[in-house]
Amino acid sequence: MIASAAAMGFAGLALTFAPQEVLAWGGAEPRGFAVLMAQAAGALYAGFAMLNWMAKDVAIGGIYSRPVAVGNFAHFCLMGGALVRLSVSAQRSGFILLVALLYLVFAIGFGLLLFISPRSVAKTE
Repeated sequence: MIASAAAMGFAGLALTFAPQEVLAWGGAEPRGFAVLMAQAAGALYAGFAMLNWMAKDVAIGGIYSRPVAVGNFAHFCLMGGALVRLSVSAQRSGFILLVALLYLVFAIGFGLLLFISPRSVAKTE
């Protein structure tokens, strides 16, 4: 949870406060609607980062905090797939593929939390 909060927080701050620079670096036209959408994505990343940070001490497995696991799994799985697809045709495919692999690692982690039930802890008396 801490690692995903840090990664999303970094992306959120970059996209919120430097959208033109991020868009220009990515090869997009840094003006108009694209800047607004980059800032909206930054706000979403920042919100997800705060959610993950606040849930870092909560048991995520089982029925507790299941919405947190579902949201994170969906985000990382869908975006990881999109990044893999983009890396095939992009100029900076090495960097994009590296980010895609990071996303897929998070997707696997949250998938394990979501789909594998936690083991019961035996009580010792």
